[in-house]
Amino acid sequence: MKLLYGTTNKAKIKSMKTYVSGLGVEILSLDDVNAPELDIEESGKSPLENATIKAMAYYNALKMPVFSLDSGMYIDDLANDDPRQPGVHVRRINGRRLNDDELMEYYANMSVQLGGKMTARYRNGICLVINETSIHKHDGDDIATAKFIISPKPHATRNPGFPVDSLSIHIQSGQYYYDLNDAGNANKYYGIDDGFTAFFRRALNIQ
Repeated sequence: MKLLYGTTNKAKIKSMKTYVSGLGVEILSLDDVNAPELDIEESGKSPLENATIKAMAYYNALKMPVFSLDSGMYIDDLANDDPRQPGVHVRRINGRRLNDDELMEYYANMSVQLGGKMTARYRNGICLVINETSIHKHDGDDIATAKFIISPKPHATRNPGFPVDSLSIHIQSGQYYYDLNDAGNANKYYGIDDGFTAFFRRALNIQ
């Protein structure tokens, strides 16, 4: 089965392809289907709300099975109503969308302000639209990452589209994710691979 991934982030597409490998699912990018450029206002207050907004927008424009994923980062030492708490606005700071380098510098500086070992986790929401009557949503703990440390000092490795990965340290080992075995698959250590695979199995009724 072919599923369109409603995102322009190539790193996210690459990761998602690993989650569905072996399920008989082919992930298509927006470029693969010559999708029109949509001006989607991600006005949701949670990752799942934003994922649903994006998936429905692409489905309504293209009338083909499509899914979207949205993430929010939540820092332990910040209250939910603290204006510094990223939530769903990981990249949009003070009304401006930061590029990868700016984002990495911003969170590295915040880590310094919070003592140099800022802990956080990502919560994710995913929405798959098969058609108007078959819509599947999920934002459970199985697709939320384990907690990790955001270091004030970045690793030398860069993965375009995932700048915070260069600051991320595995709590149990104290190592940067990029220095662990299978470092090219940081999500293995975030602990979310199986959750996404299980979501697609349920939604597509794959045994």
